[in-house]
Amino acid sequence: MGNPELVALPVGFEEFHRLDFINYQLNRAHALGFAERRELFDAAARIRSMEDGGPVFEALSSRAAVEGRFRSAAGYARLAEFFTPPRSPYKRQRYRRYLELFDTAFAEAALVRHEVPYAGAALPAYALPAAGPSAGGTVLLHGGFDSVIEEFFPVVQRIAAAGFDVIAFEGPGQGGARTVHGLTSDHDWEKPVAAVLDHFRLDRAALVGISMGGYWALRAAGRAPRIHQVVAWPPVYDWLHRIHPALRAPVRAMVRHRDFMRWSVRTRARLSPTLRVVVDQVLYVLDSRDPADVPEWFLGMNAAHLGSERVRQDVLLMCGEHDAFQPPALTRAQAQALTNAHSVTTRLFTRAEQTDQHCQMGNLDLACRVLTTWLRSVATNAGGSAPRSDPSS
Repeated sequence: MGNPELVALPVGFEEFHRLDFINYQLNRAHALGFAERRELFDAAARIRSMEDGGPVFEALSSRAAVEGRFRSAAGYARLAEFFTPPRSPYKRQRYRRYLELFDTAFAEAALVRHEVPYAGAALPAYALPAAGPSAGGTVLLHGGFDSVIEEFFPVVQRIAAAGFDVIAFEGPGQGGARTVHGLTSDHDWEKPVAAVLDHFRLDRAALVGISMGGYWALRAAGRAPRIHQVVAWPPVYDWLHRIHPALRAPVRAMVRHRDFMRWSVRTRARLSPTLRVVVDQVLYVLDSRDPADVPEWFLGMNAAHLGSERVRQDVLLMCGEHDAFQPPALTRAQAQALTNAHSVTTRLFTRAEQTDQHCQMGNLDLACRVLTTWLRSVATNAGGSAPRSDPSS
């Protein structure tokens, strides 16, 4: 096996679909290099609701596979799996089909799959060795709320090309850890991180958390001294920080009234297809059927649980100026809370760079260059001093 050429990543956030949530998911596949622009526009025209996505992309995946376009076939299989409700009988079937197509698409890559023992089950992980001049380190990478680790392979490639050994893994509640191994979500991310470090016999590594994984990465870094650099791409900090300070205490109090919250979540989910997807996903990662567990799970990601003051590493915070999921206000609050970090670098990505959306979908190549430049810089300057903020790097 070798190291194939980097997956090409297109520039531009497209208007594939009139519904923002669906549009973002199509852009996600496109930006990560797993889908063709023209085919996404054609597919979007046939999708009127979330329910349409599964069969539309399953058919598109099958066609791409017959034509030998296995990377696109894998991307469309992932979209089919994403649009399949978590408790559908097709969910696991489509997930396994996605893995088969991913393996075929990247059969020539020096990518080794591992099963990391965890809580009587296993965490899926991949190891990819450094492909460029060695920067002398290992980078651990994981996703967030609804990700599968395979979709980040183009990011993994770019980190490896910058000279790092990369281990990409799923934690409890994510991807195959949940779908195959039945591991439910746990905000105490230092536990899966420790399991990965132990499995690969690492005494030092950087940690990159993507999307909601930005919260979990910082939580882990504050409790895992073997982590020497940490990246939140982007930070969550505290879900209650999104609302007015005067409303935070009442919201906490409301969550304790579980009958009311159960009714409220059910009612709102019926009115909002996007919220219904979020609710279904949380219940799936928790293996719960109680809607009252949903707000409780989100509020479990809070400033006290995170413990930002415990983070002593070099930290990179990456965010987009128009991120609809984790807005820049969370990044600013997170930066201020990292009072004991060795250094804090904040990078705000802009519309002019076509990186203003969540996780920089629209120009991931630029985001990866920022990430790897920072990783090499802190690896080179370990033990030295660094700026607490660098918004333009």
